Amino acid sequence: MERVVVIRFGELFLKGKNRDYFESMLVRNIKAALKGVPHAFEKSQGRYYVENFEEEDLGEILDRLKKVFGIHSLSVADKVKVRAEEDFPEIRASLAEIAKKRAEFAQGKIPFRITVKRADKRIPMTSAEIASALGGTVLALGKYKVDLTNYECDLKVDVRENGVALVYTDVIAGAGGLPVGCSGRGMLLLSGGIDSPVAAYMMAKRGMKLFAVHFASPPYTSDKAREKVVELRDLLTGYTGHVKLFVVPFTDIQLAIHKACPANFMITIMRRFMMRIACRLADKYECGAVVTGESLGQVASQTVESMICTEDTATLPVFRPLIGMDKEEIVAIAKKAGTFETSIQPYEDCCTVFLPKSPVIHPSLGAVRKAEAALPVEELVEAALAAVEEY
Repeated sequence: MERVVVIRFGELFLKGKNRDYFESMLVRNIKAALKGVPHAFEKSQGRYYVENFEEEDLGEILDRLKKVFGIHSLSVADKVKVRAEEDFPEIRASLAEIAKKRAEFAQGKIPFRITVKRADKRIPMTSAEIASALGGTVLALGKYKVDLTNYECDLKVDVRENGVALVYTDVIAGAGGLPVGCSGRGMLLLSGGIDSPVAAYMMAKRGMKLFAVHFASPPYTSDKAREKVVELRDLLTGYTGHVKLFVVPFTDIQLAIHKACPANFMITIMRRFMMRIACRLADKYECGAVVTGESLGQVASQTVESMICTEDTATLPVFRPLIGMDKEEIVAIAKKAGTFETSIQPYEDCCTVFLPKSPVIHPSLGAVRKAEAALPVEELVEAALAAVEEY
């Protein structure tokens, strides 16, 4: 009897002839997630197994695997040999051990059932017949009663084709989605707020490998604000894998806009510069898209007209995974991803610097272009790119 973690994938089953490519990405990400934890990894007949681990590492293994996109579910199981001709002795021993532990502190008899999946069709008994035969092992403990409908304990036996069975009770939900890396690369505009880390989570869930760019405005923004963004990047890496972070000094651009352009266009023109710089960095690192945390109508810079003005400067597609979400939905995902508490730390970001009293909500693209014409756009962009810091 061997204790293993069973890993199941879901959406990858639908990939047909491309399935091997997606599986190879998932295996790579699983191995990366478990780096530093002693274990063995095996793939067999549509299942992955983490084996030969120390029991004290089990919690850490499960925590890491629950963040790997592409995994549908996990179970901690006993991996045993199937000896049908001997009335399944190892399966019975595993069931008895699991049932004893579950009943240790129970009051009264526990309603239970046994659910059998029989992938090995060489066994002449049906799944229902195997379940019925195994039930006596649990009933013999004297602490259980059969109830196929209103059960509290579902003992699962998965008989595989290779002469082994998996015996377990619990199925732990995985992160779902697609393996990170199978859907190209994207450059994320990462602020210190709630929304952009959630955008990263959503795109990584669809398999996108991410880079991130953050705009800092020293001395108006502090080192603490920068550290907060680095921490957000670090929190995301459990889901996204390694994320290279670029910090762009943005003060000179903001001062130039403040000096030469109408105050109510400040945010719109500022975001146009951010998009230009993000696209330049994206091209350098072979990203196919820019990703933002914009949600339609949430703030002045996220109206349809404002987004049209911003995207006017983009040379790549702009993905907005949060576009139709309200704040409550976004916050719920931020809490799930573990970024919320860091995001709400009260450190300023560059978008609060030189904030106009009355920003234009529905800017005209022609008026914005005309206002921006007063600036040496290319010179400012090149200067900012020359001073980028990499994390």
